Amino acid sequence: MTIRKSTEDYLEAILMIQEKQGFVRSIDVASLLGVTKPSVSYATKRLRENGYITMDGAGHIMLKESGYAIAEKMYSRHKLLTEFLMRIGVDEDTAREDACKIEHDISAETFAAICEHARKIN
Repeated sequence: MTIRKSTEDYLEAILMIQEKQGFVRSIDVASLLGVTKPSVSYATKRLRENGYITMDGAGHIMLKESGYAIAEKMYSRHKLLTEFLMRIGVDEDTAREDACKIEHDISAETFAAICEHARKIN
């Protein structure tokens, strides 16, 4: 099954917020992704229906195992690609933006090669 880029973005954002503040609300996701609260409501409905997240009575969003696996994969790719781009001279803001674009489309083979190259230049 192919996961949509928007699904990956939402799950990654949820993980990032969870790590930063310990809990995730829809408004936090909207703020991080620069989208409207209704957009987040629609997305979280789809994420719940697909078994990626749960929400408690207080409206806190929690990743289920399947959602965490996708989020962690994207977030680790994002961090490594950002770091790699910065090492080769890209400024931090541009590196973060470009890493976000690259992380979704890069093949496993190319990502593995970048990881190997990054290990060698450490």
